[in-house]
Amino acid sequence: MFIQLEDYLPLETFKRIQAFSEDKETPFLVIDTDTVVRHLDDLTTYFPYASIYYAVKANPAVEILTIMRDKGVNFDIASIYELDRVLSLGISPDRISYGNTIKKSRDVRYFYEKGVRLYATDSEADIRNIAKAAPGSKIYVRILSEGSRTADWPLSRKFGCQPDMAMDLIILAKNLGLVPYGISFHVGSQQRDIGAWDGVLGKVKVIFERLHEEENITLEMINLGGGFPANYLSKANNLYVYAQEITRFLNEGFGEDLPTIILEPGRSVMGNAGVLVSEVVLISRKSRTALNRWVYTDVGKFSGLIETMNEAIKYPIYSGRKGELEEVIIAGPTCDSADILYEDFKYKLPLNLSISDRLYWLSTGAYTSTYSAIEFNGFPPLKTYFI
Repeated sequence: MFIQLEDYLPLETFKRIQAFSEDKETPFLVIDTDTVVRHLDDLTTYFPYASIYYAVKANPAVEILTIMRDKGVNFDIASIYELDRVLSLGISPDRISYGNTIKKSRDVRYFYEKGVRLYATDSEADIRNIAKAAPGSKIYVRILSEGSRTADWPLSRKFGCQPDMAMDLIILAKNLGLVPYGISFHVGSQQRDIGAWDGVLGKVKVIFERLHEEENITLEMINLGGGFPANYLSKANNLYVYAQEITRFLNEGFGEDLPTIILEPGRSVMGNAGVLVSEVVLISRKSRTALNRWVYTDVGKFSGLIETMNEAIKYPIYSGRKGELEEVIIAGPTCDSADILYEDFKYKLPLNLSISDRLYWLSTGAYTSTYSAIEFNGFPPLKTYFI
């Protein structure tokens, strides 16, 4: 398949990245910071009523966190290590949410001692830990979202609880001296079905109404999570369409006087800003009559492309070669048979593709560099440049 670069990033941006990359040893990731700022500005423009909590796990580079800090963005944090990095940049703890529902009691205490007062939860044991280690803090309970089944990278089964349990947890939190603040959910990463938000918001409305009527508990916040897509091979609507529809869902359910709305973008801000540059190491066939070539690159599952697992995320790949195309199997460089990126879904690459040619993996700014193994097969972590 021939990739139209303009479908993924401006041609002048790609040319600038390509020129910057010419003298550098592959593989590496290049992040265009102007693209990050543009996507962030789009998000705040289309959701003017929402508070943005950047999902640090998407790309925790200091260069990115500094941009977020200076743009007034808040931070969704998953660990004490992310917390330390964010605080080291002079970011106030009142701009931080401990968004991981799976956390040690001593880590909760660490966050509390650093001044963080907003915590996600989805279980009784965690509520009790928070009450003990972070007394008086605000909590929001994460509920399960069936909508994540239609996401490219689902998240639901590991996190969240059923709505009836969420109500029990909120009542327990109040009884333990915590502040019941809101409900959160995540419809799954790279969610292309906008209707997924509508279904779960209906459940959130029921929780709000029942707690208010039956327990005199007034929740103040809805955390819509992330899920807004980057631009991969499987196309999605643009962010403006998402914003229009989700705003309509919110207004239909809660009227014009909305609760506090939180968004936790990661992929949608960072994904399109990255280009991963790799080199073709080897091209071969498994027999004289084999229909497909195997194309081995110097980047694979263990060097940043773990989201190719089960071929979930299909990155646009640009070679710059022209001519006849042929279906190929694409694999990484390691001595692990699991390091096959695409086999069932057949990418088409030019027949004249050669060893040492460069491949440009577009939309790789999120969930790549930090997924890279430290030293598997001796390969170093994926290097990142910011331009």
